Amino acid sequence: MRLSGNALTNFIATISATGGLLFGYDTGIISSALLQLRNEFHLDTLGAEVVTSAIILGALIGCLVAGGISDRLGRRRTVMIAAALFLVGTVIVASAHSVAVLILARLILGLAIGGASQIVPIYIAEISPPERRGRLVVGFQLAVVSGVTISFITGYLLRDSSWRLMFGIGMLPALILFLGMAFLPNSPRWLALNGQTEEARMVLRRVRATDEIADRELDGILENHDVQAPWSELAKPWVRPALMASVGIALLCQFTGINAVMYYAPTIFADAGFGQDSALLTSVAVGVGMVFATVFGGWAVDNWGRRTLLLRLLPGAVVALVVLGTAFAMHLTGGVGAWITVAAVMAYTIFNTGSLSVAIWLVGAEVYPLSCRSKGMSLVAGGHWGADLVISLTTLSLVQVLGAGWTFWLFAAVNAFAFWFVLRYVPETKGQSLEELERRLKNGTFAPVDRAAARAEAQAR
Repeated sequence: MRLSGNALTNFIATISATGGLLFGYDTGIISSALLQLRNEFHLDTLGAEVVTSAIILGALIGCLVAGGISDRLGRRRTVMIAAALFLVGTVIVASAHSVAVLILARLILGLAIGGASQIVPIYIAEISPPERRGRLVVGFQLAVVSGVTISFITGYLLRDSSWRLMFGIGMLPALILFLGMAFLPNSPRWLALNGQTEEARMVLRRVRATDEIADRELDGILENHDVQAPWSELAKPWVRPALMASVGIALLCQFTGINAVMYYAPTIFADAGFGQDSALLTSVAVGVGMVFATVFGGWAVDNWGRRTLLLRLLPGAVVALVVLGTAFAMHLTGGVGAWITVAAVMAYTIFNTGSLSVAIWLVGAEVYPLSCRSKGMSLVAGGHWGADLVISLTTLSLVQVLGAGWTFWLFAAVNAFAFWFVLRYVPETKGQSLEELERRLKNGTFAPVDRAAARAEAQAR
């Protein structure tokens, strides 16, 4: 039976999102494996940070390179290249016998993760209908946090087994992604951008409810007269509001501290006196909280809206981090204090993941004009991974210098700043076609602050 319409878009989004599952698993498994790696390879704090961060450096390189590759080869083939790198990196990391090989393997896995984070959300967004685009793209983030959760559960279950098995499990989803993408259609917008209008029409007719809807959507794509633009297009004033909103969210997604909690939660909690098994179980709870928050976020982006979701949940993240910082500053790691600490971590995880982590890939894939969407998304992913690299390299050092309490208070302040940033610069994209958003960029009514200025100017006249 040949799939079409919503069934086909669901299938495409599911297979593509496997890249997110790998993304989450390969970044998350290090938090459990690190407890073994530190002993086997005699890693000090700097060594642990370098092994953890190698995958982030690779992701930063991978996402920046993927933009040009996806423009030339197409979205689908770029995802297949990322899947092949996942396979190669997993084989090498599972068989590593030195720190150097371990770092190299993590770097290769990073290239794959960076490529997947850049292109999978674009591919899903460009093939999805406007009314379902939010939840389908958020499916990628759901796969990411599911991968993180699976990695935490795997780390706990294999805590007395080899770390090699922890890493090796990632080969199966990498194989599914590579083989699955071979049978999926290319992005209709990429086809249209490259002059393959009839091929684009055929794909749209397969993924839309009727031929009339597909033809009308294709007409809208062609009316914008997009052509492949160079990197310099991103610096033009009319594109700048999209760049600011999307890259701003990407940077804040990391600087608000979510991956600091994800990467180092077992280490932080173990050092605080929870014990290794309890620390690992706490990480599993964090992962479950991420999944819950992302499922909710997937519903909310198409019902509340992207911007509304951010503004409603970010204040909760601020309060949770203030409580968490206070718990650590007062050394509340036993009895009721331990439960307060765990509850604050869970609350922060739900509020932050359900807002910024849900929005980052969705907003990044929506806001750019087709002519430079792939390159713009490279900067979104680059901002995400660049900030992630800073966080992964400095979190343990921050905790050592400032203490866990001041570290979490610092993250609380960044979450408060994120609320202000969204209020001014992030537009609502719910229910609008990608072409409508491009027209708003062109007529200067994209960012909330710009629309407010335009209204004030009109009233003054």
